[in-house]
Amino acid sequence: MRISLRSAFFVGALVLLAACKEEVVQDMAPQDMTPETLGHYCQMNLLEHPGPKAQVFLEGNAAPLFFSQVRDAIAYMRGPEQVAPIRAVYVNDMGKTGATWDRPGDGNWIVADKAFYVLGSARAGGMGAPEAVPFSTRERAEDFALVEGGRVLTLADITDDMVLAPVDAGGDQGDDDDADFDGRLRALPNKAGG
Repeated sequence: MRISLRSAFFVGALVLLAACKEEVVQDMAPQDMTPETLGHYCQMNLLEHPGPKAQVFLEGNAAPLFFSQVRDAIAYMRGPEQVAPIRAVYVNDMGKTGATWDRPGDGNWIVADKAFYVLGSARAGGMGAPEAVPFSTRERAEDFALVEGGRVLTLADITDDMVLAPVDAGGDQGDDDDADFDGRLRALPNKAGG
């Protein structure tokens, strides 16, 4: 069997390319929030908003996407808009000593699919919507639910409707807005008839 010079050169080039390929290992250790940390959706400083936060690492991105509410991160995980595969998701452990609603803490990140969540509590998240409040133990989550209401679920038990459904802003503000809009339309001069 005779190998041509061109074939030998091609195989040699492939071997060199494979040897030169450098695997970049992505650091997916959770990062603490700073005054420059902005929420992915709201683009607001996360330290100015109460309640637990979340961070999502995407393949190929050195920095995580931060979310001002855990509910928003779960919705992001289930939505179609990811630009890259999700590699890791962390949430604040609200049962850790020192974690408060106004200051969920630094260094208390837990893996999202290992957490226990309280949904339906009286507590609203950082953007005022219902929150999925994470805890590292079921016992801490149950203690929170006894005081604040809600029920304890795992990430797998949280349905899409619980995090993707529209949030009621309260009251009938939408009806007032609709009536105001209709009134302004009626006040416009009728150019077609007149």
